[in-house]
Amino acid sequence: MFVLMFALWIIFNGRFTAEIALFGLAVSALVFWFLCRFMDYSLKKEAGAYRGLVFGLKYIVLLICEIFKANFYVMNLILSSKYIIEPKLLRFRTGLKEEAARVVLANSITLTPGTITVTLEEDEYLVHCLDRELGEGIESCSFEKRLEELERMKTGTDKSKQGASAEKAAAGTEQTKLGKHSEPKRGGSRKERGRT
Repeated sequence: MFVLMFALWIIFNGRFTAEIALFGLAVSALVFWFLCRFMDYSLKKEAGAYRGLVFGLKYIVLLICEIFKANFYVMNLILSSKYIIEPKLLRFRTGLKEEAARVVLANSITLTPGTITVTLEEDEYLVHCLDRELGEGIESCSFEKRLEELERMKTGTDKSKQGASAEKAAAGTEQTKLGKHSEPKRGGSRKERGRT
């Protein structure tokens, strides 16, 4: 977020000078502090955003490489008379838990030449392969492995958040118990007043 705000500052100014850069750094730092202080933002979220950006770029590079490899294979399959094309419908299940990750996997399979995701129902895929060799190993393809890494990374972040919230809840419970023990018993004083 800090880098994004600084980049937007430079873009909107239309030029880059030392004064503009220093003032942009100061303004970006001030806005970033405001977000962390009042908008429930933190350095951990900032680091998570950078990790997500790096993961996204790696996934795009992987997708482009797989598209190129599949392109050459399909071209060779069509132009050569040596091969007999054997289309195949393939069903398989994925271990991905998030719906967004499953959709990304389905789109990645469709974008790769020679394979099309026909249906996606919960965790089950039906994929049409132009040739049976294109369907070999699709159950454990590199796309799925990368998306599983992303899910594990998100799960670790969620667990740390749950641990922090559990610690806060425990601290609040202890404070409540201490408050109850420290409260004076008012019933006895009322009885004493009634007796007098």
